[in-house]
Amino acid sequence: MRRHTPYFILIAVLVAVDQITKALVAGSVPKYGTMPVIPGFFDISHVPNTGAIFGMFSGSSNKLATILLTAAQIAAMVMVIYYFFKTPASQKGTKFALTLILSGAFGNLIDRVMHGYVIDFLRFYIKRYEWPNFNVADSCISIGAVLLIFFLITRRS
Repeated sequence: MRRHTPYFILIAVLVAVDQITKALVAGSVPKYGTMPVIPGFFDISHVPNTGAIFGMFSGSSNKLATILLTAAQIAAMVMVIYYFFKTPASQKGTKFALTLILSGAFGNLIDRVMHGYVIDFLRFYIKRYEWPNFNVADSCISIGAVLLIFFLITRRS
């Protein structure tokens, strides 16, 4: 277990950063409000996301949908945790990628359990072209997934 300590510390730090940034946004930007940072490119917004990463499947206020999404998220987390512990210590890159995915999953799960939705607040856009709002946890999941795919394809660790 000692060899996993750095990964557990990183998970704790990333979840804390995620939760702190969401709390700061929730406390300073009204729901559905926007605070321009770089006009025409980047805003801080406060969007309650009842769906999955980057707002997929959002817009539902159905409690059953929230329960099913939460259950699916927990099932996926269990699989990632299993894979994490089955991955040899020598595969540090793979372990790091899984750590990022777990960090993001835990951060968003905390929101979903506490609020029934996830707070998304990073908004990038150029004129009418807009990337879906996201948060620190979503970033961790995305970066971790890209790294994991890279390590699996290249057989590097």
